[in-house]
Amino acid sequence: MAARTSTESGDKLLESTRERILAAALHLLNTSGRDALTTRAVAEAAGVQPPVIYRHFRDKAGMLEALAEHGFARYLARKQQRRTQRDPVEALRRGWDEHVQFGLEHPMLYLLMYAEPRDGAPSGAAALAFSMLRKSMALVAAAGRLKVAEEHAVSVYHAAAVGVVLFLLNSPKDARDLTVSRMMRETSLAAITTSAGDRLPESPGLNAAVTLRAVLNQGELFSEAEWALLREWLSRIIKQETPGA
Repeated sequence: MAARTSTESGDKLLESTRERILAAALHLLNTSGRDALTTRAVAEAAGVQPPVIYRHFRDKAGMLEALAEHGFARYLARKQQRRTQRDPVEALRRGWDEHVQFGLEHPMLYLLMYAEPRDGAPSGAAALAFSMLRKSMALVAAAGRLKVAEEHAVSVYHAAAVGVVLFLLNSPKDARDLTVSRMMRETSLAAITTSAGDRLPESPGLNAAVTLRAVLNQGELFSEAEWALLREWLSRIIKQETPGA
């Protein structure tokens, strides 16, 4: 029992130290920018010796990765407390606005998430944001409101939102025009979704296949082999019906 208590105390101390380091790094990032995040500066701000940084993070890159995830987790905790939107397309619209707001309120953290070179691999925080968008888009597909393939809709909407934030961040604060964000949001939604009253989509085969694939993803009606075959058939229909595919 004493050994377990000692281990638990040690784990809590390690976690507390890690959180203190990340909090100090986030403060430096917000107040002094990306270049201020040297190992020595972060260690001094956190009240630890530089070698402690390396015990908690493999290197500076590991610390930056953890920092992006730490900062984004705080944003998610705030976001998840809000009321769920029943209309899945309206949820996409609200998600866009929250994404833009987060980027403008936390520019250094946003750039760390989306503009830090990573050899093509997204940060853990950016990957989490992308997975949340996929879940939201799946609800749109299940409601029969997508007019393009689900994965294509996710990529288009995500790329447009990130592009808008980076554009706004590169504009002087007093010259930022949020009308650009609203116009890009509505243009993107018009490109991938149907209106609530639209009963005759331009490509009914595509609409039906996208919807069916999304709905069946939520159930267990088929064996693994049956589902693989059905998914292949639906994917063929989606590919054939998608304009420009």
